[in-house]
Amino acid sequence: MFRFPIRIRAISQRFYSNLRPNPNKGLVLGVTYDSQNQPKLTKFGAKFDQMTGGKILSQIQVTDKIEIGKSRICWSIPGPFPAVAVATLAFNNDDSDESIECLNTRKESIRVAAAVGAKALVKEDITDIFFEDFSCPQSAAEGATLGVYKYQRQKSITKRKAIPNLLFIGENNRDTSMWSKGLTRTNSKLDRLERLGVNVIAHGPLWAKHHGMNAFLSVARGSVEPPVFLEITYNGAGGAQPISLVGKGITFDSGGVSIKPNKDMDVMRGDMTGAAVVSGVISALAELQVPVDIKGLIPLTENMPSGSATKPGDVIYAMNGKSICVDNTDCEGRLILCDALCYATLFNPRYILDVATLTGAIKTALGNCCSGVFVNNYRIWPILEKASFEAGDRLWRLPLFKHYTKDVTKYDGHDVNNLGKLKFAGSCTAAAFLREFVPAHIPWVHIDNYGVMQDCEEAYLNKGMSGRPMRTVFEFVSLEAGLSG
Repeated sequence: MFRFPIRIRAISQRFYSNLRPNPNKGLVLGVTYDSQNQPKLTKFGAKFDQMTGGKILSQIQVTDKIEIGKSRICWSIPGPFPAVAVATLAFNNDDSDESIECLNTRKESIRVAAAVGAKALVKEDITDIFFEDFSCPQSAAEGATLGVYKYQRQKSITKRKAIPNLLFIGENNRDTSMWSKGLTRTNSKLDRLERLGVNVIAHGPLWAKHHGMNAFLSVARGSVEPPVFLEITYNGAGGAQPISLVGKGITFDSGGVSIKPNKDMDVMRGDMTGAAVVSGVISALAELQVPVDIKGLIPLTENMPSGSATKPGDVIYAMNGKSICVDNTDCEGRLILCDALCYATLFNPRYILDVATLTGAIKTALGNCCSGVFVNNYRIWPILEKASFEAGDRLWRLPLFKHYTKDVTKYDGHDVNNLGKLKFAGSCTAAAFLREFVPAHIPWVHIDNYGVMQDCEEAYLNKGMSGRPMRTVFEFVSLEAGLSG
């Protein structure tokens, strides 16, 4: 997703004594509480506090307990950091909590602590914010970066808030590397792709027509803006069998002739979140030089009503020759994706993973807590589950039963219907529709991220367009490449 630029620095502890006091500098430390509610600083925090004569711990001890998800600033601390934000870590050994929550609660606690500490210092106009390692620098970097992020591109320059520098005090090179990795995973940009050695080709409508992408072109017919099909190639493994990542790129979704209600239609500029996730993942993989080959495919178009727009009842032919009856033009995401999935198969991929803000039904089912995921291969789910667990941006598996396939295929006059007969299970029928365009022998993952397209205000997730679940997809690809976060 599109994030603001951040200076990445690592400062070894051996240089600590050379840091001079600066009112614009602040430090974020972690604290835990024992059964008697007595505070205990982290290993790094305790060492640092010794250098201050115990000022930090003494300030914490005379105040109320810092609740989980909160922080407190200690002022007038001797040394280079006059302000030190202390945030509570929710470390415990309750495995049942992790199994219920389906995430690494220790890493999640670090993300939250780093975020709330950083936010507290930002409110005090501190521009250089340093972080301890929290025993997991990568998670700390993720929480800090996401926590202080604000979208300001369209604000007047004079009204933009200062961008804080997020800096790390590391004890070794590995910690520094993991901090940088965490920043990269949350700070990826599409405009960095080509300078990272990633090949980006923008195909136009004539190319799409030549390849028989009539479903994709049918959605674009209503807009005066020509469609673009992005093909992004990253060769990090030197010609190995690629992984195909497909992202839905509806740059504005009015619903077409089956027009949406006016309420909240403005947020449908975010209907390209799948495209943003795919481009962000490839950018991060390239910057971190992950040894994997990726073929990114992003169909981009608007879905607009006009005299030339596709009408309900129109029958079109997808790239694989299947006929599709368009019962509802607001079910357009699956139309552009089906041609992209067909094209992805031409590269003989190890697997295909698509990300799409596809159905409102997924938000009804799961809210904005997690994305729904469908898989056609049981071997791939454990890897996805682990990626979701470690990244903290959760996935929840939903069924891809033949029951749903029958709903979109049992018609006399055409092969597939883009809406189906069922009034319920919209996310499942949409996934069943897409399954018709992926050969059974190719492992396929479909992530419906409509529910997480926008975040509410939480500890390290700010209100607005989210770019989720980029971290989980990145982690999944890394695990497939033999790496782990």
